[in-house]
Amino acid sequence: MGLRSLPNDVEIVEEERLEQPPEARRSFRATWLRKGLLVLAILVFLPYLLILLYRLEFVRPVSTLMLADLVTFQGYDRRWVDIDDISPNLVRAVMMSEDGQFCNHGGVDWGQLQSVIDDAMAGEATRGASTIPMQTAKNLFLWNGRSFVRKALELPLAIAADFIWPKRRMMEIYLNVAEWGPGIYGAEAAARHHFKTSAAKLSRQQAALLAVSLPNPINRVASKPGSGLKRLANVVDRRARQSGEYITCLYD
Repeated sequence: MGLRSLPNDVEIVEEERLEQPPEARRSFRATWLRKGLLVLAILVFLPYLLILLYRLEFVRPVSTLMLADLVTFQGYDRRWVDIDDISPNLVRAVMMSEDGQFCNHGGVDWGQLQSVIDDAMAGEATRGASTIPMQTAKNLFLWNGRSFVRKALELPLAIAADFIWPKRRMMEIYLNVAEWGPGIYGAEAAARHHFKTSAAKLSRQQAALLAVSLPNPINRVASKPGSGLKRLANVVDRRARQSGEYITCLYD
């Protein structure tokens, strides 16, 4: 007669659970459901608490992409600089390239967003409708890639951040967390990596090249622009030089 193998610890726990009365099993499931909902609630509401914290000017936020680089042992380069130490050339170029109505909307450009939705419903090619607050919210708290779930989380975060942060603080955070290449985050690291200068000393052309590389910083290399990227940079530079009335929330 063969020896019966002894049950392992997992089997013992499972057998004990199955031997419990139905009321105990329901209580067990309810306990884990409450724990799961608690974790979900923390993940949903924590960004809003961080938005309040990031209102303080001495706090220097890090993004989910930076954290991912740390977790995967890739590391990153980010050197925080105040907005007063970032060339106005870059501020103007980024604003006119990414979000020309930055000073006028409350975090979301609803007219632009509706236009994109209409184009999508009509089966036409869509263009981006992300504002700088939306991109900042995505960079700080969410993930890359297109999905309705991410967009649904992004919109209220952008509105909350725009309501709580002054426009200058919003731009300061964005320019310090934006990605400008693999492991290259923020204007200072980008200026040094691509042009061997500081963020404060960026020329108009350098600023325009950095601005137009933002939508795809892995494939669009500001320091090695092709003819197409140069053309886009020239357009952005021209807009930046004419941005006076659009940028009054950042500069008098």
